[in-house]
Amino acid sequence: MNALRINRLDSSLKTCNLFLNKHRLLRYNGGFLPMISYRNFGTSRYILNKKEENKPKEQQNIYNKEYYLSQTNNLLTKMKINFRWLLKKSMKPFNVDDMSAFFSVFLWTHLTMILLWTTGFFSLIILLLNTVMAQDYLATKFGEIITNNNSSNMLIVFENAILPDLKSGKIVFQNVFVSKRPRDKEENKVVKASHLEAARRAEYALQSQQKIYLPVIFEPKFKEGNYTQYDLTIKELEVSLSFTKWFQGKGLIEEMSISGIRGVVDRTNVQWKEGDDPRNYLNVKHPGDFDINNFKMNDVLFTLYPPDGLRPFKVSIYTCELEKLRQQWFFFDFLNANFISGKYDGSLFTINKRYNSSGKRVTTWRVDNLNIDNLNGGVEGPFSWITSGKVDMIGDIKIKNKYKNKEDKNWLFSKEEDSELFKPGHFWKKALYQWQQHLNEEHESQELELNYYLKLHNVHAEVPIINDNLNIWNSALIRPIVSYINNNNTYIQISCDVVKPVNDFDGAWTIYDSTLYDDLNEKVFEALQEFVIDEERRSLRLKKIGFWSLQLILQVILMSLGNIA
Repeated sequence: MNALRINRLDSSLKTCNLFLNKHRLLRYNGGFLPMISYRNFGTSRYILNKKEENKPKEQQNIYNKEYYLSQTNNLLTKMKINFRWLLKKSMKPFNVDDMSAFFSVFLWTHLTMILLWTTGFFSLIILLLNTVMAQDYLATKFGEIITNNNSSNMLIVFENAILPDLKSGKIVFQNVFVSKRPRDKEENKVVKASHLEAARRAEYALQSQQKIYLPVIFEPKFKEGNYTQYDLTIKELEVSLSFTKWFQGKGLIEEMSISGIRGVVDRTNVQWKEGDDPRNYLNVKHPGDFDINNFKMNDVLFTLYPPDGLRPFKVSIYTCELEKLRQQWFFFDFLNANFISGKYDGSLFTINKRYNSSGKRVTTWRVDNLNIDNLNGGVEGPFSWITSGKVDMIGDIKIKNKYKNKEDKNWLFSKEEDSELFKPGHFWKKALYQWQQHLNEEHESQELELNYYLKLHNVHAEVPIINDNLNIWNSALIRPIVSYINNNNTYIQISCDVVKPVNDFDGAWTIYDSTLYDDLNEKVFEALQEFVIDEERRSLRLKKIGFWSLQLILQVILMSLGNIA
């Protein structure tokens, strides 16, 4: 009985399976429902869609994209479909996550571009905005950005549009006029105009310089100002920008190249108070002061009007190449130039780097046949006593460490602090503080050594008016020194050594506020003093020799008379 029941159950199961398989094949071939397979009557069930599974997703997307494109003939709609498919690979509307992702990509792309390719980023902005209507606004804003122009007396005129050079990676300015004169505060500091504005202001400057009292020089904006004034025209100016330097507070300019400078530099209105210290005019460091890594300048010619009524003369620079040009170390960077050649009041001058006999790199500067009146105006000391003549100067500059035998120490922590246990947060505060101190002491540990050679030709000196302002100059030695100069006026050679801390050039823009001129004056005075003392010793020695010779002759004569007698 049990065997019969089992056989009937097996036959029933086979019949059900055949029916289900037939129903499944019909539905599958018809394409209405997915294939359903039952094993052991529902103990294991899975759903398969072979038609969708066998197709790759790329074919599905292409099919869907082609479907939507085939539904329209409008070019704009097709562009929208392609753009949406490129961004999202579907036609679903954008949600908040999509918009945030797009914004993040846009933001980080531009930040990366600004950091790594600052000049190119600004070049693209200039290309997009450099239209006829926006040229004035673009010239004004961009000029203020790159010049960090905070002076109300500065005027910058752009004659041509700003041209980005994508090949060289620089931004080019052509026919730029830069002027610094007393002006009204309401006037624009950076404008786009023609060269007529530059010519007009230069003409006014020359007229006021030549003391032609025309009504134009009585305008309020041309009143006297106690600072160096200038009107310069620049043929071409190339700059490259760096956002990293700007973020560090070193200005936006990375490299600069200037060519074709013409104009006038006016110093006739510069005045000093009696007893004023030149170091009062040192530059005060501010965030944004320029720090240019590679500076080049060529084809420079301008007329310099010096103070104290000295005649105007021409200054030209043929070539100038500097590794760095920093606003805080302006004069020091020119002293350490790679190469400079030019002419100053008809005298050739050069600055170049070379290697001395010991293999050390030395910066040599040389001036030939310079008029002495360029050195004796408004100063004290031996140069002020010389009224006429020519001078040749040669200087060898070396930078050396002040502490030669000083052992290298850990700049981060001292020996007493090595054994201390740092509290949370104290380590980084100490590290940052010591690192800042290390940067500040970098120049304090260096000294500038100058080997100075001076040759005077056909000079004439006069005794100055004796007053209480002679400071270190000994009035008792003035007359002998002046007499020595006039007696040996054909040729006088002086050599001396000057050692100065490099930190003295911090903020200095001229030889005066760095006190280098005072040091040279003192060394020249000491050298002339030694010459006078040597001459007196020589004269005394000659007198002794002459007296001894006369005494010897008298003794011989007396001995001869004794023999005769």
